[in-house]
Amino acid sequence: MERYLSAKLHGLRVTDAQLNYHGSVTLDPELCREVDIRPLEFVEIWNKHSGARLSTYVIYGAPGSRCCVLNGAAARTCQVGDEVIITSSTYGTTDDIIERRPKVLVFGPDNEVIDRIVYAVFKSESNGFDMEILNVDTGN
Repeated sequence: MERYLSAKLHGLRVTDAQLNYHGSVTLDPELCREVDIRPLEFVEIWNKHSGARLSTYVIYGAPGSRCCVLNGAAARTCQVGDEVIITSSTYGTTDDIIERRPKVLVFGPDNEVIDRIVYAVFKSESNGFDMEILNVDTGN
């Protein structure tokens, strides 16, 4: 079994940091459901501003809030407004990831979704495997 990307929130801005919370990252459940990130699922978070990287679990916040709140020790890795990349992963075979087609949401300055992408992996005669990045809104 190999580890593969299963979902990504790209460029989400941190909306709050709660040092004295019991830990985790609080995310808008509507965004999570769109890419299939589940409550208590472990995610990797990469801060584009500081370069900090951490692993924590997801809790759902208020639907429609577009929140991204780093809690507990994770709150020390960011400032409100920092852009982060949040990824979840899964273990499986290449055939599993071909079937899954990981979803990506790309965010603008107010945490509005500005692009919806799907990573499509497929078998290639010449290279064994290849991939395409598909824009969900336009299909290309």
